[in-house]
Amino acid sequence: MIDAVGKPQSILLLGGASDMGLAVVEEFLSRGPARVVLAAREGESLDDATRRCQAAGASEVETLAFDAVDFDSHPAVIDKAFAAGDIDIAIVAFGILGDNEKQWQDQKLAVQAAQVNFTGAVSVGVLLGQKMKEQGHGQIIAFSTVAGEMVRRSNFVYGSTKAGTDGFYRLLGEALRGTGVRVLTVRPGQVRTNMTKDLDDAPLTVDKTDAAKAIAKAVDDKKTIVWVHPLFRPIMLVLKHLPMWVLRKLPI
Repeated sequence: MIDAVGKPQSILLLGGASDMGLAVVEEFLSRGPARVVLAAREGESLDDATRRCQAAGASEVETLAFDAVDFDSHPAVIDKAFAAGDIDIAIVAFGILGDNEKQWQDQKLAVQAAQVNFTGAVSVGVLLGQKMKEQGHGQIIAFSTVAGEMVRRSNFVYGSTKAGTDGFYRLLGEALRGTGVRVLTVRPGQVRTNMTKDLDDAPLTVDKTDAAKAIAKAVDDKKTIVWVHPLFRPIMLVLKHLPMWVLRKLPI
């Protein structure tokens, strides 16, 4: 279990090579050693991720093959992750961004984004919720995006898949209320990670270490939603109430 000072005994990272997900794992490992399970696509190297976890103080690191769109395999993957004992923190960090202008005009690309970002996330979310409910405790951390509040024209394929994921995990937390299981939905803007290394900084871009600290603090504070950067909360609240004719004039 997560102890009184916020130190977990075990962490599962679904999307085991995710730079942002690993930053969160490292943040929790800074509080003390823990068993870490990294789950990623078969053939995707987890050597660097394993080394990062070991350097951060993991007591042991286990790797599992996990394909976000092989839904039938998910029950067995989650069973394996829990086979060695309870999982205190499960991080759902897999996803694809893609090129929005290609995605909305290419059925295969759009469906791929929906299956990875939404259907895959729902699939593991149901399984994690049931496993943690059975063990009587646990923390799920699910990565959404600021688009979870309002989908924008500039990335509406990605944004719509994440908006669905956002809604699912927020209400999964409500469904699990009283069971000992908590769910934190993370709404980041742009974070400096391997995924965004070729992009120019957008407004309110943050470093992955700062994002990880904000996420860990939100877990400590038993929050259900965390915005990274926090200024996105009022900004998106305003944007989602603007009429479309105004939004068309904005560079979003």
